[in-house]
Amino acid sequence: MEITGYELFEVPPRWVFLKLETDAGVCGWGEPIVEGHAKTTKAAVEEMIDNYLLGKDPLEIERHWQALYRGRHFRGGPILMSALGGIDQALWDIKGKHYGAPVYDLLGGRARDRIRVYQWVGGDTPDAVARAAVEEVENGYRALKISVVSQLKRIDTPAAVEHVRDRLEAVRDEVGDDVDVAVDLRGRVTSGMAKWIAAELDQYDPMFYEEPVLPEHAGTLPRIESHTKVPLATGERLYSRWDFKQTLGSGAVDVLQPSPSHAGGISEVRKIATAAESEDVLVSLHCPLGPISFASCVQLDTTLPNAIVQAQNLEIHQTAENDLLNYLEDPSVFGFEEGYVSAPDAPGLGVEIDEKLVREQSKSRVDWQSPVWYHDDGSIAEW
Repeated sequence: MEITGYELFEVPPRWVFLKLETDAGVCGWGEPIVEGHAKTTKAAVEEMIDNYLLGKDPLEIERHWQALYRGRHFRGGPILMSALGGIDQALWDIKGKHYGAPVYDLLGGRARDRIRVYQWVGGDTPDAVARAAVEEVENGYRALKISVVSQLKRIDTPAAVEHVRDRLEAVRDEVGDDVDVAVDLRGRVTSGMAKWIAAELDQYDPMFYEEPVLPEHAGTLPRIESHTKVPLATGERLYSRWDFKQTLGSGAVDVLQPSPSHAGGISEVRKIATAAESEDVLVSLHCPLGPISFASCVQLDTTLPNAIVQAQNLEIHQTAENDLLNYLEDPSVFGFEEGYVSAPDAPGLGVEIDEKLVREQSKSRVDWQSPVWYHDDGSIAEW
């Protein structure tokens, strides 16, 4: 069996799907995307496949991963690792279909039967966030994630911090103490503000603080950790085991958040998670993306003993008339129940793509871009 061709589809809301074809008629799907850089990521995928992968045996996944990574003088970073990640997902999908087994069986089998999932909750005011949180709990989620900060100055006022506190307080008051609430700081604050915010929010017992600072400021994480009882989480903007090695070395992070669509695919994320396990660090795979990326995450979660909760924003509890799940032939394939999801047991990634819909939607103009925020003095703020 050899790889004979591929197609790339940019589809709403901001995703890229890769279809990898073989001469045996077995096709695999992956999701290589850097949000806001779809065209650049697609070009990187094309270079990797055209210059190396065509004509190769798709079953030799590790050899191909090493060649696509080490066979380049310049390596790593979001674009190249996301391109490699999507290709790796598609190769695992092919391999599973070839052997008639789900990916988790090829990775050693189940470490669990299901994984808890959390739902992202938003809103412009504390009351709005609280109402949205209650709605998601009623939908069956027992874990939520909220962003408590929008735009903060590098050192902001007590009133601004009070507004941050009010958002989490409102959610905790409404959902009670039996629901986990993760707090995403999105790297929007300085390390000084992160300490202040953590000191104010600790009383509401968040599940963890996500990206308290940007990854380039990871050296400040020990200082932040010393000011909070709450676990720290990071990793959505780290792209390889070597990036995560430095973060693990700080000893300040309790939860790593690699994404199979950004951090080199299923192959690399498994190695990152194993390294984390050796340091008694947990993983919560990051996935604000589409159903192929989510399927890759759930296949991994099933095999990883240190996975604790899975990110998603597909609203997987609601399968009827769900635009985000309509790319699947069977939108209910993930089996959401009581806040948990189980991995599909069909071969490969376990999902069947509605290729007709993908082709139709790929004719849309997508070109999603993140906004640019400004402080009141005209300087650029973190989004």
